[in-house]
Amino acid sequence: MDVEEAIQKRIEVRQFNEKPVPKEIKLKILEAARLASSGMNSQHWRFILIDSKDDLKKLAEYSFSGKWISNANFAIIVLTNPSYNFHQIDAGRTITYMQLMAWNYGIGSCIYTGVDEKKIKEFFRIPENLTISAIVGFGYPAKRIVGKKKRLPLEEIAFYRKYNQKLSL
Repeated sequence: MDVEEAIQKRIEVRQFNEKPVPKEIKLKILEAARLASSGMNSQHWRFILIDSKDDLKKLAEYSFSGKWISNANFAIIVLTNPSYNFHQIDAGRTITYMQLMAWNYGIGSCIYTGVDEKKIKEFFRIPENLTISAIVGFGYPAKRIVGKKKRLPLEEIAFYRKYNQKLSL
């Protein structure tokens, strides 16, 4: 799959089947995150791969918006250093790379941010100087994915030179 096709068809997936994701693909997904750009090439992000069912259940328990994570094949906790004012942008970069790499192998994913950070930090022994930017769940989709997105037309969201000036190139 090429990048353009992946961007056009990748959708959020929160329901996964039982098929295990091979270790090699999990490592490719983490490698994609490592290769993402970061502000000032700081590479301050860190990642925790979670693939035990008990640990996935803990993530769900400590979540306000990601209870579905307990059914994922694995998850990655994305940590960033908030002393960099661009840390959330860098988290988004790594997540995008991971999700596109996963989609390339037919693996769906979804992110969530509503967590009890104190409990997760304690349980997974995360250093105080790092923040949980997001958690990403991965797995083979439970349903056939069509990949159709409901998006506003480009003319409604992009403008030329000034806001609300028609895009014409």
